[in-house]
Amino acid sequence: MVEPVGNHYVVARPVYSENLFNEEYEKLHRYHKTFWDHLKLYFRCSPQRVKKIALGLFPIASWLPAYRFREWILSDIVSGINTGLVAVLQGLAFALLVNVPPSYGLYAAFFPVLVYFIFGTSRHISVGPFPVLSLMVGGAVVRLVPDDSAGNGTSTNTSAIDEERVMVAASVTFLSGVFQLLLGILQFGFIVIYLSQSLISGFTTAAAVHVVVSQLKFMLQLSVPGYNKPLGIIYTLESIFSQITETNIADLVTSLIVLLVVFVVKEMNDRYKAKLPTPIPIELLVTVLAALISYFLNFEEKYNVAVVGKLEEGFQVPVAPDAGVLQKCIGDSISIAIVGFAVAFSVAKVYSIKYDYTLDGNQELIAFGLGNIVGGSFKGFASSTALSRSGVQESTGGKTQIAGIISAAIVLIVILAIGFLLAPLQKSVLASLALGNLKGMLMQFKEVGILWRKDKYDCVIWVVTFLAAVFLGLDIGLATAVAFQLLTVVIRSQVPSCTVLANVGRSNIYRNRKDYKDIYEPEGVKIFRCSSPIFFANTEFFREKLITAVGFNPQRILRKRNKALRKVRKMLKKGELQVTPVCLICMANYTHESDEELDNNKIEELDQPTNMTDLPIQINWGADLPPGITVPRVDIHSIILDFSSVSFLDFSAMRVLQKTLKEFVRINIDIYIAEAHEGLLEKLERCAFFDEEIKPSMFFLTIHDAVLHILLKKDIASSPELKLTEVTLQSSFATLVP
Repeated sequence: MVEPVGNHYVVARPVYSENLFNEEYEKLHRYHKTFWDHLKLYFRCSPQRVKKIALGLFPIASWLPAYRFREWILSDIVSGINTGLVAVLQGLAFALLVNVPPSYGLYAAFFPVLVYFIFGTSRHISVGPFPVLSLMVGGAVVRLVPDDSAGNGTSTNTSAIDEERVMVAASVTFLSGVFQLLLGILQFGFIVIYLSQSLISGFTTAAAVHVVVSQLKFMLQLSVPGYNKPLGIIYTLESIFSQITETNIADLVTSLIVLLVVFVVKEMNDRYKAKLPTPIPIELLVTVLAALISYFLNFEEKYNVAVVGKLEEGFQVPVAPDAGVLQKCIGDSISIAIVGFAVAFSVAKVYSIKYDYTLDGNQELIAFGLGNIVGGSFKGFASSTALSRSGVQESTGGKTQIAGIISAAIVLIVILAIGFLLAPLQKSVLASLALGNLKGMLMQFKEVGILWRKDKYDCVIWVVTFLAAVFLGLDIGLATAVAFQLLTVVIRSQVPSCTVLANVGRSNIYRNRKDYKDIYEPEGVKIFRCSSPIFFANTEFFREKLITAVGFNPQRILRKRNKALRKVRKMLKKGELQVTPVCLICMANYTHESDEELDNNKIEELDQPTNMTDLPIQINWGADLPPGITVPRVDIHSIILDFSSVSFLDFSAMRVLQKTLKEFVRINIDIYIAEAHEGLLEKLERCAFFDEEIKPSMFFLTIHDAVLHILLKKDIASSPELKLTEVTLQSSFATLVP
């Protein structure tokens, strides 16, 4: 019964152990489904299930019929046009990161959008090239098709290398799509949880650094080979600085001007976004202006600048991936698949929370997988989403993926009709536009200080991820980062927080005894909390911390007592001890015997419970013992283990816990376990954890139940620290009052 009294409450109920509570309230023994039950349920077929699967596989069938045409169509058209223009420019720019001709970036900005329109569950993200993924694909491309080492830069050789690189990029993209599709079908959408926000932030920041370095050769127009290996960024910078005197000044000046203009206007867009009806399309304006200036002033001939050149018109014939390439880039494809999904899902989740709709991680994997398979078949490269492009789609009023289709139509127009207008555009302009989209990623450096103040583990993960990805490369760096992150989880679980609790405020509240002044600790009672699951990796740590908390090793105490009993029996047999009703009196000088003599090679016997049935008196280990017999005194009679934070125990932990508890029980210390999670008691029973010494009756609902049970059992209700009425102690859930 609970009765509110002002801002206090009074609870009256019996003291409950787990067994008593279950008996009184008739706990139901529910049937828990087995693996086969879940499997049968998963493959069950019914009209409702077929409909649910169909709607889940084709989300367009759910949202398109409910589309508010009059309210949303204009916003989606405006958003689609703006997003499409940005997608065209980013597609061309990010193709440079892949080391393929710019026109192939348009395919990556077109086909995945069509697929996502049908299969995707996010309404706001813009699907297409993403700089990090483009750089990862480019790493595989450079590794498998290196630059012409002979320096034979004829147009024929360049064209052949480009064709090979396009095929490698398409094959890597196809395989990454297959991995994503398989993960989606197998319901592995949860895999993204293994990439923490700190890891993703550190990784994308490192990728941004790689993008900056990789674009320097286009901004300076230097011939720099690709280095896709550990410390590749160092070799790239070394190559750039060794050729710095050969910089094309026209490209350098153009790049700096474009960067300055783009950064300034983007900053204005951010600062005045509430007042601007739509962000200023600075990328489009700069591209048009740069192309016009380059064309009319004939930059290519006058200043020998590198230009985009003639773009492929129309679409490439679909091709099958190269089997030889697939075998060599499995690791790259797995990394690309996971990173691409993690980034896209993170961005999509932001918008789903903002606009209150649900995302399906498994369906997102299927959508991106199919998008990459189709895109790779048409010689595109890996797609995900870019935060800047998705921001444009959402901020300009995009309501659904209709905006995505409109943006794809803009890309289609460029591919089929007006791509030739971009032929005189300098590659250094595209490189600058690519860098202009990295501001958000590079600003993530500020997170290091914030993370250090909030969570040092996350800060270390960020720094290790960043350094590994920068110096080891994105693929090896990602694997290293994931391994290190999981290692930190193991370390934190292996070294959990263990504390000794005390009663605070003479109530039913128990907290760390070091944190409060007004505390009460029942005499002879230790309350110990472990704030972690207990498993094979931390069982010994748990045992050591428990022994430290109580102040003695129970196994040593047990062995000392058994050795003392051996000495007592020998002295009685020799007549050196006289039995009185109160104690044992030594009648002669005791001859010292070493512990080794007493052990007599029977160490196992010392670990057995003390047996005094053959003695004429029961020895009180807390009283004075005869001369020559020393056993450490134990001032504790009860230990309460708070298992409220112990979510699971594995079999190894059960064995160690059982052994430890028996050691305490054998030296006459009562053990109680409180607030164990539902199902732990049943699991322990199934694993034969209980026996004559360790019994289910040791489990109590709460710490306070266990404390009151101990007070009743030890008859210390009259303690001056404790004032409880007899009725309360006998029948109700009492509180400790001053």
